[in-house]
Amino acid sequence: MNTLIEKCEQLVEEIYNQYDASHDFAHIERVLRNAEMILQQESGADPQVVRLAVLLHDIDDVKYQSDDQPTASELLQKIGADRSLSQQVLACIESVSFSGGHAKELTSMEGAIVRDADRLDAIGAIGIARAFAFGGARGRKLYDTNEAARENMSEAEYRSKETASVTHFYEKLLLLKDLMSTKEGKRLAEQRHAFMEAYLKQLDSEVGF
Repeated sequence: MNTLIEKCEQLVEEIYNQYDASHDFAHIERVLRNAEMILQQESGADPQVVRLAVLLHDIDDVKYQSDDQPTASELLQKIGADRSLSQQVLACIESVSFSGGHAKELTSMEGAIVRDADRLDAIGAIGIARAFAFGGARGRKLYDTNEAARENMSEAEYRSKETASVTHFYEKLLLLKDLMSTKEGKRLAEQRHAFMEAYLKQLDSEVGF
């Protein structure tokens, strides 16, 4: 394995395992697997950039930032990445966040792969588990039959209200299939999306939305 990637893994594993189960190091490992599957089908992408971006993509997440935690940029310096590589990796990371549907424009195939790989882990069976894990960690309701999903939100509006976990499906998770950028990402998203729809239909029959 690339030495820079090994060094990065060693540094970030301890950081991520301080996060809740929705964004722990197991999430990073799954996103890496997704990225590897997409890399096999997409030509012209730099695997090292993709892998480093996956490893670092949640380090600067505002939901988990703390004063004593190093930034993604600082970690790249610590592992010895040169300026060009660091800029490529950080550019990928900037395009990953959903941000209420206001994600930054993709500027590279590497960015498209990292974003699709991360979004795949937000849908399907694991996406369902992560949604409820995050909601539980933040003390959110499982569902709220009186809560309507918001549309056409600004990024600030998206982050300002702590909606019930099921509402999050309609505000983000069910939208991701149609926002995939790579051919393989789109293919992999189809079955996961269908599973979420079936789950929500079953949930509706049990609790009555």
